[in-house]
Amino acid sequence: MPESFSVLPVSGLPMVRPGDDLATMVLDGLAANRLTPEDGDILCLAQKIVSKAEGRLVALEGVEPSEQAIALAAETEKDPRMVELVLRESTEVMRKRVGVLIVRHKLGLVGAHAGIDQSNVDHSAGEQALLLPIDPDASARRLRDTVLARTGKRVGVIVTDSHNRPWRLGTIGAAIGVAGVRVLDDYRGGHDVYGRELRVTLINRADALAAAATLVMGETTEKIPLAVIRGFAAEDVTDTAAMINRPLDEDLFR
Repeated sequence: MPESFSVLPVSGLPMVRPGDDLATMVLDGLAANRLTPEDGDILCLAQKIVSKAEGRLVALEGVEPSEQAIALAAETEKDPRMVELVLRESTEVMRKRVGVLIVRHKLGLVGAHAGIDQSNVDHSAGEQALLLPIDPDASARRLRDTVLARTGKRVGVIVTDSHNRPWRLGTIGAAIGVAGVRVLDDYRGGHDVYGRELRVTLINRADALAAAATLVMGETTEKIPLAVIRGFAAEDVTDTAAMINRPLDEDLFR
């Protein structure tokens, strides 16, 4: 672990549209902020710009709710079209009440409304909803590979998203896509300062880094969807964010 590291905001990126070359926008944004990629840098991108570039915006006027969505919408007092999208993106409805649907996303993530969001989205041509990337780990790998090809620098990439946690108020940044970053530090079998064996200690490095980046990037009107973590070196590992999801047979709260 480093003694210190920096989180550098990258401002001034243009609004991302479907089909945009995200790697070019990232590299141009770094240059505009007088930041040159360095080996070991970790690029942290807000999920929204990844989803927008990959065409994950859905016009609600074209969504036909199923009977299940209509019934669930009545229970939760939500838009049936939004509920339909949630069901399409999920494998299981975990909890429900007025205004809230907690589901297990197809990516294995558990959270509100399958990560579908309508904030910071242009609704001038009709209501839109933004879905999570289909495979955010693959999105991170593509960006990492492109940066290496264009600059010769080996960076890490984290796609961040805002997550709620049981029994804790407020959202926190979490990693939903990773490339070139170790996601878990496993201390099991090691010893604490008194020599006691550590039996269950896993440190979630990826989420901790995502949370640090999110503090700099903001989550509302800051318009900073990109940050560089410098001093906490990326690695040539094949870890993925999917590795963070707790296996279903270990889930005590289902």
